[in-house]
Amino acid sequence: MRQCWHSLSFLVLFTVTYSALASPFENTAVVRTVELGGSAVHVTTTYAIRALKAQSKVYTLALGTEEKERTSWLEVKVKGQAKPLPIEAHGFDSTNGFHLIDVELPKALGVNSTLNLVLDTIQTHATHPWPEKAGQNDEQGLKYMTDLFVLSPYKTSVQRTKLRSPTPRVHSYSTPKKVDSFTLENPVAKSGATITYGPYNNIEASANSQFISDHQQPIEVHYDYDHPVLEVLQLKRSAEISHWGANLNIQDDIQLQNTGPQLKGHFSRLDHQSQAFYKRNSPHVLPSLTLHLPAGIRNTYYYDIIGNVSTSHLRAAPSAPKGSQSNRYSILEMKPRYPLMGGWNYTFTLGWDSPLEDSASYDKSTGKYIVEVPIMTPIPGAIVNNAELTIILPEGASDIEFAPPFPAVSNKISTHVTYLDTIGRPALTFEYKDLTTKHAMTIFVSYRVPLSAHLKKPVAVAAVFFSLFALAVVGRRIDLTIHKKKLH
Repeated sequence: MRQCWHSLSFLVLFTVTYSALASPFENTAVVRTVELGGSAVHVTTTYAIRALKAQSKVYTLALGTEEKERTSWLEVKVKGQAKPLPIEAHGFDSTNGFHLIDVELPKALGVNSTLNLVLDTIQTHATHPWPEKAGQNDEQGLKYMTDLFVLSPYKTSVQRTKLRSPTPRVHSYSTPKKVDSFTLENPVAKSGATITYGPYNNIEASANSQFISDHQQPIEVHYDYDHPVLEVLQLKRSAEISHWGANLNIQDDIQLQNTGPQLKGHFSRLDHQSQAFYKRNSPHVLPSLTLHLPAGIRNTYYYDIIGNVSTSHLRAAPSAPKGSQSNRYSILEMKPRYPLMGGWNYTFTLGWDSPLEDSASYDKSTGKYIVEVPIMTPIPGAIVNNAELTIILPEGASDIEFAPPFPAVSNKISTHVTYLDTIGRPALTFEYKDLTTKHAMTIFVSYRVPLSAHLKKPVAVAAVFFSLFALAVVGRRIDLTIHKKKLH
């Protein structure tokens, strides 16, 4: 029996030693910074890595199950550089309960070479109101929960997590337990609006089920938030391209919801007017919106289920010169028909026309038109739960190609028929989930439109008018009288 225990001890020691030697990297420091917000939470994690093997080229990240599920945007860069690094997801490891992501480094690292990697993520549906109901004049509190340790398949020398609240008004935060093996200091400290967990030292490779079950634990913070928590439950955007009118029409059907604490009691118009007069609006009430729309737009319209909403003001900017890097945009100040309280919805339609030349170009070498279409117009402080973008191309468009900036949940090509069409227009439909301001990019669509397709509409219109004219001529010559009068 004693010989068996000696053999087992040697096997465990050999396994641990082999794992340490086989690891190509170690983390000299890991710092995670969580910018607490409303419907979206921005998380930045900096890894100071050191190579333990020559020609180390691929670094592996680990994300917990819940963290991965609510991460809507993920990007990895070298600290101080703007270009993202190529990544490849391994998928979910059901045995250990985490996700692995490989990051391709700009160049292979030699032994003891160091590099700082920055992981940027945006989490959606990560906060919830607490208390769940609030009076019209009450403050708004939110709760956020995350894991204490940043998982990694490599050993970490020191690790910190910083939670930054928008205001110093932090009601409560968790105190971790059973972390004496990682720190001899206070495991958590608060300074102003920042709560710091750590430093925690000498953390072994944590991306395994044993470490997660022994040491991983949730931490929670309850803080005040001074802005409405908004979600777009459904966004349906239609972009119609017209070569005859040299026009790009954008129309958004938006279902907006205030997901802050639900209104407790009845809504008081008097209290709302008093708050507006003294400019002390309740943090969980949305009285108005300011949107940045493209430059050069015209014929802007805004209506809801009742009709046109006149409480809006547009400051339109002229179109920017082609190829310029100008950040011009038009500003739309709009007020919903009623202030949006917590738990309330507001459904409206917003649309505009813009010159097609601002978004389209023609490639003479391929004979194809290239049009860029924005996926969404960001609403400040809001995420989009479900989005559907339909791009309607001119009738007769062929050889259609598209280049989305990020993968869609699904896409399809169908036929859209409208007035004066003969065979209908090709329509591209893209579906997305959990969009944030980072997703406000453009899709590039290329296609050919032959001369016969350009002439199809005027020929069809001319044929209709000729048919009506011929029918009128024939009708004038037909005698429909039953009894003809006799001439004496």
